[in-house]
This record gives sequence, structure tokens and C-alpha cells, in this order.
Amino acid sequence: MSHWTEGLEQDDDDPLVRPFTITRGRTAPQRSDLGLITVVITIIPEEEVTPRPGIEPEHRRILQQCREPAVVAEVSAALKLPVSVTKILIGDLIEAGFLIFRAPARPGADGTLDLDLLQAVREGLERL
Repeated sequence: MSHWTEGLEQDDDDPLVRPFTITRGRTAPQRSDLGLITVVITIIPEEEVTPRPGIEPEHRRILQQCREPAVVAEVSAALKLPVSVTKILIGDLIEAGFLIFRAPARPGADGTLDLDLLQAVREGLERL
């Protein structure tokens, strides 16, 4: 349950809070470099994650989840939010200097990808 809907009855088929409410009206991510398998990790110490203007509870949940590296798709599933909303929130945290990210792996010089990385991504997606 979101802090936006505390104390309200909610029909799972018709959410009470629209995603643009959580993103303060933004409907598309400003960053084009965040994909489903982009890895994000929190770099701000846990004690510095205090309530502050512009940082919503969803932002804090992302920071908590990304204490260990996580891919955007995992974060989206854990928050039960659309990927586009999650990308907007992650972008906010990157701009604030709270998260760093690594683009998906590119093929090596021989044209192959790291099989260990692919296996880790597969296992992560299966957990979703």
C-alpha cells in the first residue's frame, strides 16, 4: 500500500492513485539511458536517507532496495509500479547523487556476452 492511499479502501482493479501523482505530473522519464536491465545501486549512507523536500516514500523504498545492486525491472516489480514511473523516480535519485547506475553489458570484442552476468539477470527475472 502506498502512503498516498493510507486509510482508503482500494479496488485492485482500479487504483486510487494514478502514477503521475507519484511523479508530480511527469509522465515520461527524462533519462533515456535507463533500460530494464540497467543496474542501479545506492551510494548515500543509510543514515542520510531522511525525509527532505522532493524525496517521497517511494524514493526511500528505492534507496533501501538498491543497497544491493538491482536492475530497474526488479525495482519496478518490488514497488508494484509501472516501469516508466520507476524510471522517473530512479532518475530523480541519480540526479540527486543518491544512486549510480551501470548500463547493460555490451558484447565483448569477440561478440559474446558474459554468461555469468546473463545467468544472474535470468535468475533475477525468475524471482519476479
